[in-house]
Amino acid sequence: MSYGVAAALQEAVYQHLLADAGVSALVGTAIYDALPAGTLPETYVTLGPEDARDRSDGTGAGAEHRFTVTVTTTAAGFAGAKDLAAAIGDALIDADLILSRGSLVGLWFDRAVAARVGTGGTLRTITQRFRARVEDN
Repeated sequence: MSYGVAAALQEAVYQHLLADAGVSALVGTAIYDALPAGTLPETYVTLGPEDARDRSDGTGAGAEHRFTVTVTTTAAGFAGAKDLAAAIGDALIDADLILSRGSLVGLWFDRAVAARVGTGGTLRTITQRFRARVEDN
């Protein structure tokens, strides 16, 4: 197994989301790995936890990364959050990401959970999980 591609995959996903016209039209540059100090925008995106599993084979080292991308909003209703989540999915599913280390074999949607969180349920989140198969060549 190789976890060596993890940082390169995360950076490529982050840059791809920032550059995507559909995503940026809905959230601008409010895409974070770690939340910044201070006041957050009404709607933002965070790159979240991942789980990596060995997918090495006779041709070399590889891994499957299951990672999350979460839309968080204080806006009323889920409509805007769902539009943004759909744009993120459209941007990432089958994306041809160029990694600084290794290569992406494929990127697929796995699942999503929409929920109200916080006191009174005023915070809404949609957490999508994606699967990425990478090779460390």
